[in-house]
Amino acid sequence: MSKIFTPTNQIRLTNVAVVRLKKCGKRFEVACYKNKVLSWRNNIEKDIDEVLQTHSIFLNVSKGQHAKKEDLVKAFNTDDVDVICKEILEKGELQVSEKERSSQLDSLFRDIATNISDKCINPESKRPYPVSIIEKAMKDIHFSVKPNKNAKQQALEVIPLLKASIPLERANMRIKVSLIGNNAKKMKEKIVQHCVSVEEEDWDNGNLSLIGLIDPGSFKIINDIITAESKSTGRLEVLNLKEVIDNEEVLE
Repeated sequence: MSKIFTPTNQIRLTNVAVVRLKKCGKRFEVACYKNKVLSWRNNIEKDIDEVLQTHSIFLNVSKGQHAKKEDLVKAFNTDDVDVICKEILEKGELQVSEKERSSQLDSLFRDIATNISDKCINPESKRPYPVSIIEKAMKDIHFSVKPNKNAKQQALEVIPLLKASIPLERANMRIKVSLIGNNAKKMKEKIVQHCVSVEEEDWDNGNLSLIGLIDPGSFKIINDIITAESKSTGRLEVLNLKEVIDNEEVLE
């Protein structure tokens, strides 16, 4: 009976996830544990040993063909395997079956819609939309999910596009600002410019306590004003991340 010869430079791996990156006309692949790739990209898993099945760079994982050192240096300007593996993990495309890819895209589509439903309201009713309505609106504008971006990033991108389809705006954030000292009045004037409305304004011996509603995009601006001008005496607190009307009946 004849023996089967297996080249010593080939490693055959089974039940693996492959991440592929094309550079300089060649295809480079790493063999990973599928559930760990997403954890790595979301900064949940930080140990690369838990992500890679083997610290090797392949031209073809399924055939066990290693990449040559000179090809690695030409494409990545280094032959440091860990450095190259990290770049492939970060920028490469995770290879999955068509059925699995479709399932992942459907799940990501719903996650995006859920993010939008959580962040936004109907400006007429001041209530959040059901996720199903957001999903329908996303389909109506033919929104295509980007598998390499997370749901939060894509939700922020699609919100402006949805405004052409349905009444939609970011839910206001309720904040409390506490200012002490001579600059309180001057800072208050700057802060109010970035408020949708001021609900409470209390002065006590030149010190200010202010509660107001803001667009979430104004939070950083207000925080920067307080940081720059209060000399570490001012304080900014978030009282409610999202101000909506949840009940059908509102009592005066």
